[in-house]
Amino acid sequence: MAVEKKILKEMPKTDLHCHLDGSMRTDTILDLAKKQKVELPSTDKKKLEKILMPGFNCKSLVEYLKPFDITLSVLQEEEGIERAAFELAEDAAEENVRYLEVRYSPVLHQKKGLKLTQIVDSVLIGLKKAEKKYPIKTGVIICGMRNINPQTSMALAELAVAYKNQGVVAFDLAGAEEDYPAKHHREAFYLTLNNNVNCTAHAGEAYGPESIHQAIHYCGAHRIGHGTRLKEDGDLLNYVNDHRIPLEICLTSNVQTKASLSFEDHPLKFYFAYGLRVTINTDNRLISNTTSTDEFYLAAKYAEMDLEDIKEVIIAGFKSAFLPMRDKRVLLEQVNLELAKF
Repeated sequence: MAVEKKILKEMPKTDLHCHLDGSMRTDTILDLAKKQKVELPSTDKKKLEKILMPGFNCKSLVEYLKPFDITLSVLQEEEGIERAAFELAEDAAEENVRYLEVRYSPVLHQKKGLKLTQIVDSVLIGLKKAEKKYPIKTGVIICGMRNINPQTSMALAELAVAYKNQGVVAFDLAGAEEDYPAKHHREAFYLTLNNNVNCTAHAGEAYGPESIHQAIHYCGAHRIGHGTRLKEDGDLLNYVNDHRIPLEICLTSNVQTKASLSFEDHPLKFYFAYGLRVTINTDNRLISNTTSTDEFYLAAKYAEMDLEDIKEVIIAGFKSAFLPMRDKRVLLEQVNLELAKF
């Protein structure tokens, strides 16, 4: 018996794995391009969306990442970045996401000469505006990029440390996985961890369990982004389970990038049954044409979860949030009361 979308939308939720540059509104891209005199592949909304949303005909992660060139082209000025951050939190709040972690790599927003600090400030201003207007809490995750270089990751880790307690909650490693091992970026993680800052890493999406192994044992990741291929290494899977390392599951994007062949084939059902701490996330609202409600609906359908299972996953999301323990406890008490009504 599938859980109704209407109920899933009403339930309080988290979204812990959501990329700013992959979660814009098409209308905003068109509007910003016009204001900033940026040339788009098309100014027709439907045609542009066809390019921005590769759907399930996508051949790989590399192909899935192509539309980001378009979204990033209008995210090179403070006003555009602030607006994108505000609207992302607004869209999340509209479907009862109570806690949202927004991730992006500031170095990708420097084509017009913005300083890294200006970029981080713009995102934080946008998110704070949304927090004032809606019942949502937000945090920022700064991403190092595997495919740029370890020095850049180091600079971004320093940025994450500088903005600790000012809205930035963690450091992440994103970008193309194959041929770009996480261990090359371990100095950036070392700096992050030495300053008591949380960290996560994209791993086991386009590359095997060795990638997850490096993220945990070389980089000290507290959570794993995706972890789709963890099932291939039973020993590591048990380690992740024993240490309650949360997995940031993104169903739609995993099927699009071919990390999973289909929704039926996705390991979420096995992970949940085995007792791993799984969380459900959007990854890229625009590129994957999805919402938190949609992702929870897919989870319920393909992992055969009932309402009680969904509640368990929602609570796992709040438990896995990069929030101080006291804030987390307050939020969890509130969420538990709300969930009891369903």
